[in-house]
Amino acid sequence: MLQPSTRAGDSLLEALPHWCQRWALLLALCLALLWLPDAAGSALNCHKTCICASNIVSCSKMNLTTVPTGLPLYTAVLDLSYNEIIRLRSEWTPVKLPNLHNLLLSHNGLHFLSSEAFIYVKHLRYLDLSSNNLQHLDEFIFEPLVNLEVLLLYNNQISQIDRAAFITMINLQKLYLSQNQISRFPVELVKDKSRLEKLSLLDVSSNRIKVLPIDELQVLPAYFKNGLYFHNNPLLCHCDLYTLLAHWYIRKLNSAIDFKDDYTCILPGPLKQQVSIFELSGENMNCSTFKEEDREAFLEQTLTLNCDTKHRGMSKTWTTPGNVPVVSGSNQTAKVLRDGSLQISPVRSEDSGTYTCFAMSEAFNETIYVVLKVYNFTMHGGGETLNTGYTTLVGCLASVVLVLMYLYLTPCRCFCCPSKGKNRGEDSIHSSMLSVTPTHEDPALKAELNRHVAFIDSKDLQGQNGKLNPNGDEDDDDMDAEAGSLMKGKRKKSVAESISSVFSDTPMVV
Repeated sequence: MLQPSTRAGDSLLEALPHWCQRWALLLALCLALLWLPDAAGSALNCHKTCICASNIVSCSKMNLTTVPTGLPLYTAVLDLSYNEIIRLRSEWTPVKLPNLHNLLLSHNGLHFLSSEAFIYVKHLRYLDLSSNNLQHLDEFIFEPLVNLEVLLLYNNQISQIDRAAFITMINLQKLYLSQNQISRFPVELVKDKSRLEKLSLLDVSSNRIKVLPIDELQVLPAYFKNGLYFHNNPLLCHCDLYTLLAHWYIRKLNSAIDFKDDYTCILPGPLKQQVSIFELSGENMNCSTFKEEDREAFLEQTLTLNCDTKHRGMSKTWTTPGNVPVVSGSNQTAKVLRDGSLQISPVRSEDSGTYTCFAMSEAFNETIYVVLKVYNFTMHGGGETLNTGYTTLVGCLASVVLVLMYLYLTPCRCFCCPSKGKNRGEDSIHSSMLSVTPTHEDPALKAELNRHVAFIDSKDLQGQNGKLNPNGDEDDDDMDAEAGSLMKGKRKKSVAESISSVFSDTPMVV
């Protein structure tokens, strides 16, 4: 209720009839509401408060506290940056703006966003909310923005992000979250099952993140790694972090090359010393120097080599070892798949070598080398795989055992060794009896052949390695001569020979 400020006004109201006084007060109240700046949004004025250029409406730096009303339906770009719009309510636009695709609200001190703030601007593709005072990102705040491609949220005071805040933004390509107070890496944005397929740039630099999901980051495609920025965070030093960034640096990814000096971490210990991540292979933590691993395959296997490029939508061609181009429809065992990867089936031993992928687009060219090592055996299952070195070692050991058995375990059986070329001291038979039985009755021959010869050993004979070295005497010499004459005697072809040898420790003469 407005109170008249002068006595002349009071006397004027008293002079009017009673019903006229009510109408005058109502008219004054309506005029007061029109003059209050925060009571209702001011209408769009393309000559004083905003600049209108075809479908672009720019109201930047006009000290506005609310969004102007009466925006034309054809508005495609709305610039409200550098004002004092601290709250964006659901009714900031009472009608749908189907053509609006760019909305700029940076540098406003904005600290409140209604969960229904974007229900009438579902076709936005670019939203700038940077350099404000936002602190929380709730679950449904960006739900209507299914067509959004770029979202700028850097330089706010964001400390909490709901895990489902970006889940409906299936077309999002670039997300800027740097220079906030975020302490948890938004792992839901990089996990395989929940990752936004079109997201190629994620900036979480200059926050309060201490730990990264290394395993999830390692398996990301190269185009995502190329646009993943996490420098200027108080990361804890460890060798897995060094290996991750060293790999990215070798691949010449932009995220590692452009901000190499800004990737730092804090060493464990009470001093909390800050060092460069790329120096962890030295004296600080002595991490192993990173080296690219080669691909390995087995004979008759089907293998796929990926051409993991830093950019999407590139045409890819391959050459095999020896710089032989892979041509579709040829008799080669290698062929290029639709996604640009190379399939080799079946793998042969001559497929070993360096394969080269040439990726090209209108703006970028990239060359990727893949080294393939083929083992010279097949693999039918995890439990049947044999290592060539192990097989060779087993074969060598078996050969050595057989040789030793042959040398030391085989007995010396020399039953009818001729005495020619031997010394008498080398005879090794304890007791030997020769029996020759003819098949035809020949008395003279029978009398000659039926002699029994025995070699008698003395008690003083000493054995060595199963052999006896006799002490030579005259009797033994006579026996040796007789046995020699018997062995050298001529035999008829019709006479069958039978030789038997009996070993005995007791000397015997028959």
